[in-house]
Amino acid sequence: MSTAKKFAGQTAIYGLSTVATRVLSFILTPIYTGVFSANVYGIFSTMFSWASMLNPVLAFGMETTFFRYLNKRPDQKETVYNNTFGTIITLCLLFLVISIPLISQIAEAISIDKSTWHKDFVLYVKLFIAIVVTDALCVVPFARIRGEGRPGRYGLIKFLNIIVFIGLNLTFLYLFPLIVKNDMPGAAWLKSWYNGVWLGYVFISNLVASLLTLLVLLPEVLKLKFKFNWPLMKEMLQYSWPILVGNISFIINENLDKLLLGKLLPDDVSGREVGIYSANARLAIFLNIFIQAFRLGAEPFFFSHAANKNSGHTYARIMNIFVISMCIIFIGLVANIEILKFFINGKNNFEKQQYWSGLGIVPVLLFGYLNLGIYINLSVWYKLSDQTRYGLYISGIGALATVILNLIFIPKYSYVASAWISLTAYTIMAVLSYIWGQKNYAIPYNLRKNLIYIFTSVVVVYISFILFKRNIYIGNGLLLAYVAAAFYFERKELLSIFKR
Repeated sequence: MSTAKKFAGQTAIYGLSTVATRVLSFILTPIYTGVFSANVYGIFSTMFSWASMLNPVLAFGMETTFFRYLNKRPDQKETVYNNTFGTIITLCLLFLVISIPLISQIAEAISIDKSTWHKDFVLYVKLFIAIVVTDALCVVPFARIRGEGRPGRYGLIKFLNIIVFIGLNLTFLYLFPLIVKNDMPGAAWLKSWYNGVWLGYVFISNLVASLLTLLVLLPEVLKLKFKFNWPLMKEMLQYSWPILVGNISFIINENLDKLLLGKLLPDDVSGREVGIYSANARLAIFLNIFIQAFRLGAEPFFFSHAANKNSGHTYARIMNIFVISMCIIFIGLVANIEILKFFINGKNNFEKQQYWSGLGIVPVLLFGYLNLGIYINLSVWYKLSDQTRYGLYISGIGALATVILNLIFIPKYSYVASAWISLTAYTIMAVLSYIWGQKNYAIPYNLRKNLIYIFTSVVVVYISFILFKRNIYIGNGLLLAYVAAAFYFERKELLSIFKR
């Protein structure tokens, strides 16, 4: 019981920092949709999608590798740190050498608005090269903080990052235009260089926040010593490269649909469709927040308790509570979608209605995230058993399904197809992970109970969203009924965990 309580405590601390930063980040959604058209927001989403594709490449699976070898080789902690951090630094330098001479070609290739690619996309690419390299250099120092059991420092740095990012966004997109419009003090100086409400300022804000984060992490960065254990390095790379490929496949599942929408749809609608899809996908962020909070607490916890006699039962109990929590959040978000939709603003009523036309995909995306969370929970088996190649297989199959199905269905069904394909890919990954996991590293999950909670949550969401047409009162009534039923059936388990 103490291990479960410890896990809950760690996840709660990481969850608090994650929720705070993600909620603050979510506040930017109405700001962006209020000042940018759906077409420009589509460009915004495209750039961040490409950045998300690059992040796992530069990280090279070293975060998970760090935690694995931190517990596998406890007498070589500094060597593990040097090896993992040194690998990322080497990859970042190699990436800069390759990408900088090809900036113009990269900009032309990824642009979705050919009329402006040369003017804006070249600068966007330069900014994002700097952003992804800076963020990659923060990966292992952040992992070290988590490995040392300092979630408070982790949360404060993340919080500082998002505060700076939001503050600069508000300054560039609201404060400066207000000063110029009303000819306030400093207006003459701003007019000499300020470009108005320009998307590039969002990316500049991101770069400044990332650089400041790296600066605050200097105490951890400076602990790096360029003394590598090459035999251990070889072993760690063998462990990490399947994780790398698996992470790339996972990011393909998460972001390729937005990129393909921009390429497969006609030029006159592609930017708008990407913008609508991306804005509505932001409404699913709250369920993703819970998944990320869980992952931050779960990864070091699972590795540190792998040797415990009853670890499998602990993991199974965590899965039970995780599934119930995910289902409740799933129902709650759908029940209140008529409130959440106002976070998607729009410069005028026409733009607002354009964004809201995509609300129908939100329950589908949420259900996809629910399955993704289950997959992340299940993935503990191949990480603990050093069979990371299975992560490659599972994510690869999911990515293959994503690519093939999007290529087939996007031209006809646009972003609606992308939402359903995302759900399909995550479901496939969760099912495969469970089947292979039970054969190779059996954990006594209560499959019947978990499936009942998932199925009933889908039924409740269907009744709330479709039959009662998003009625907020009926939706929340159904939510309360579901919570009451869950508490009734799980009361003994919950009380035993939270009992002092």
